[in-house]
Amino acid sequence: MLGWFQSLMPKQGKFFDQFEAHAATLVAGAGALQRLLSGDGPIEAEVAEIVAREHEADDITRDVLQDVRRVFVTPFDRSAITDLIGVMDDAIDQMNQTANTIALYGVTRFEPQMVAMAGIAVEAARLTQEAIPLLRSLNRNSERLNMLTARLIEIEGQGDSIHDQGLKALFQARQDQPMQFVIGREIYSHLERIIDRFEDVANEIQGLVIDHA
Repeated sequence: MLGWFQSLMPKQGKFFDQFEAHAATLVAGAGALQRLLSGDGPIEAEVAEIVAREHEADDITRDVLQDVRRVFVTPFDRSAITDLIGVMDDAIDQMNQTANTIALYGVTRFEPQMVAMAGIAVEAARLTQEAIPLLRSLNRNSERLNMLTARLIEIEGQGDSIHDQGLKALFQARQDQPMQFVIGREIYSHLERIIDRFEDVANEIQGLVIDHA
């Protein structure tokens, strides 16, 4: 009976393809966020791009979670698959939250530290996009994966420093504009969470290397 049931289940999922597709949404979303904050593109268009990429990422995540339950053979432990796609999706969710905050309050000017944090998010997304295909062969790629994840963790620390500097400067500049300070602080908070989620991605990948390489 069990064998008959297993014969009806897909033998393998498309997890690597799905991870790579999701990583592409991270790069696209981070690029749109950087253009948004640096003034290199129309605000409405960049917000719409981020929202569209977040929806695309949600669809991919949903497919991964369904496949984890459906397929018979997975390349890693099922919980590792769901944890990795979960933190990747959290990163683009925070990009979406940043864009929604900007659109909600009609913010059109951004602090230099916000732009710098968006630049870190772009680098983190690109590092993630480089790392994800290497998961197809952990043994062969473990050294490069360790380098990429170490860099992700390093730039998260840089992001924390820029966040603190920016928040301090914002407080000093907006002491007579409390609402502007609150809005700016919310944007900084979302930017920090984006970068933090990429550190989580690094930690998940490091765990896979330790367990499987």
